[in-house]
Amino acid sequence: MSRPTARVVHLVSRPTGAPTAENFAFLDETVRPLADGEALVENTHQSVDPYMREEMDETGSWQLHAPLEGRALGRVVESRAPSLPVGTLVHHRRAWRTHSVVGAAETTVLPDFVGVPLSAHLGILGGTGLSAWVGLTRVARLQPGETLFVSAAAGGVGTAAGRIARLLGAGRIVGSAGSAAKVEHLTGELGFDAAFDYHDAPIADRLREAAPDGLHVYLDNVGGDHLEAAIGALRDRGRIAWCGAVAQYDRLQDPPAAPRNLFDVVGKSLRLEGFLVRDHLDARPELYDFLVPHLRSGAIAPDETVVEGFDHVVDAFLGMLRGANTGKMIVRLADA
Repeated sequence: MSRPTARVVHLVSRPTGAPTAENFAFLDETVRPLADGEALVENTHQSVDPYMREEMDETGSWQLHAPLEGRALGRVVESRAPSLPVGTLVHHRRAWRTHSVVGAAETTVLPDFVGVPLSAHLGILGGTGLSAWVGLTRVARLQPGETLFVSAAAGGVGTAAGRIARLLGAGRIVGSAGSAAKVEHLTGELGFDAAFDYHDAPIADRLREAAPDGLHVYLDNVGGDHLEAAIGALRDRGRIAWCGAVAQYDRLQDPPAAPRNLFDVVGKSLRLEGFLVRDHLDARPELYDFLVPHLRSGAIAPDETVVEGFDHVVDAFLGMLRGANTGKMIVRLADA
């Protein structure tokens, strides 16, 4: 019996600076027969994320001329795993392909949240939303009435952080973004109290204008000059939850200068803590309990930019790195 064909993406060269489409190749591969405990998943949605840029380098986990890692959702279409019957909707990390062979142990069956779109499991209910939740509640411990600054606020983690912080009772939420349209989206649609385009003026100046009484918490997705400005604006005993550093992903050989005011972390008794969401997967039930009722009621909605078709997955990834998305960038591969 003939086996199905999967369309896959391989990394064929490593970028110097910003990646391009020439670093990738599309191939057709015959799906191998399943072993006991495995299932074949037809993927319906794929996430593209900033962390993937680091995986493209020599120090990253992506190998040349091999399938790539990433978060995906899909439906089981063939199975030799009793826990994954045909028709089951699952989450796994064998993305960048139309069909994936997965083991039961590396696959999560998606909960049935009636009234919640499937794509939310890659966005506000997925690793993106979990990053925002962990950063705000476990690392920074945001308290009601406090002032929060979020960098890259119009991206996936940033928009989720704005939603969650408002529900947690933050007093003032400030965001930075890369265009006037994104600034308007943050204040007009997502409930940020103030936002600014970081291209317009020195970030420290814009932050003083947006938060004249200072900051209690900073959720950092950028690093570099954003981190320096936030350290300057934080009040005594402020907290920094460092989630990402998009300012240096294309500059590993020439990273931005470290914040010149780093010693203010001592002088102000600040706390700066980096975190990886993979170390906090046990927080997912907390996130579900907190957000699902608000999603079902319509009080909040996932903020997503959806690209249609597997043939555009590389375009979506490169566009996300350039800031082409508002909210979470998701590629829809097939109907769920």
